[in-house]
Amino acid sequence: MKSILKIIRRELDIIRRRPVYLLASVGVLVVNIIFYYTLMEDGLPHDLPIGLVDLDQSSTSRSFSQQLDATQLGQVIYYDDLHLARHDMETGKLTSFVVIPEGFNADIQANRQPHMGCYVNSLYFVGGALAYKDILTMVSLTNGAVQRQVLRAKGYNEREARALIQPIVLDQHQIGNPATNYGVYLNGVLLPGVLEMIVILITVYAVGTELKYGTSKQLMEMAEGSIEKALLGKLLPYNIIFTVLGIGLELLLFYWFRYPLRGSIGWMFIDILLLVTASEALGLFIVELFPVLRLATSVGAIFSVLGFSLAGFSLPVEAMPPYVQGFSAIFPLRYYYLIHVQETLWGGGFAFCWKEVIHLLLFLFLPVVLMRRLEHAYIYQEYERD
Repeated sequence: MKSILKIIRRELDIIRRRPVYLLASVGVLVVNIIFYYTLMEDGLPHDLPIGLVDLDQSSTSRSFSQQLDATQLGQVIYYDDLHLARHDMETGKLTSFVVIPEGFNADIQANRQPHMGCYVNSLYFVGGALAYKDILTMVSLTNGAVQRQVLRAKGYNEREARALIQPIVLDQHQIGNPATNYGVYLNGVLLPGVLEMIVILITVYAVGTELKYGTSKQLMEMAEGSIEKALLGKLLPYNIIFTVLGIGLELLLFYWFRYPLRGSIGWMFIDILLLVTASEALGLFIVELFPVLRLATSVGAIFSVLGFSLAGFSLPVEAMPPYVQGFSAIFPLRYYYLIHVQETLWGGGFAFCWKEVIHLLLFLFLPVVLMRRLEHAYIYQEYERD
């Protein structure tokens, strides 16, 4: 224990003398929390710019444009020229635009089924998808209003007309996120993913700098030649810092931001602790595999970024190609996300997520595989330094 305590004091002194460690952990996480929370503070995007080219200028087209502008999601910008609307959408000023053709109202009255053009910029995935959904909703409502007028002219009462227009009424209930708050299902996993990236990169940097600056022999002498003591004393301060950051993040999400949590906050603490420990073990394994700081940092950065795409919270893993589904199993963020969903939506506890817990614990055995390789590099310093 004396040698481990000496290494811990040495590492705390290194953290004190090199502000990069606190800036890259606490600083980066705080900046990301402020950025993503303020970005999604309103929950759902609103006042999305939607262009409207009205070539008909009839009462029906004006009613459609007014209803589209009255929705929370859309803000209508009127154009007289189709090419100008297309230019603004291509330059990012519009998420989409609608073209109401000439003779639109006359075709409706004559039952000639007019065609309305809708152009969506899918480069902005969220804005484009929401704008398209808003336009389709308004088109359906306009279609229903026209059918209601026709049916009432034929002698149907209001109740009969509604039954013919919409025979089946959908009673929709959104479980876990009734307000459709994008922050709930993005920030709840995105910010822990940022923490995972911080843990991996700082672990790689902390262990790799001993090789880069040739101080690994001194570390091994303090550890009495034991690589296990050296790594335990060196990584324990970082583990405590990351755990405190993770617990603080969970408290921020579920108490300050008031994101829905049906289960126990204690299980979320366990979840983030497992994520931090697994990420630390993974970062150590990367250094063992590539005992060169430059190369190990590059691999750790690429691996961390891929975790966001393959965790499954933006696109379900089941919808990915089969070989990509298997590849997602090597990312700790994937299992954190599965536990997060189970606990926030259902509150099932250990009975529903014991498999994910085991998977996260398996990451702790990764450094054991190549421990002797790192020990050899630390003692003999046979590696590239540039």
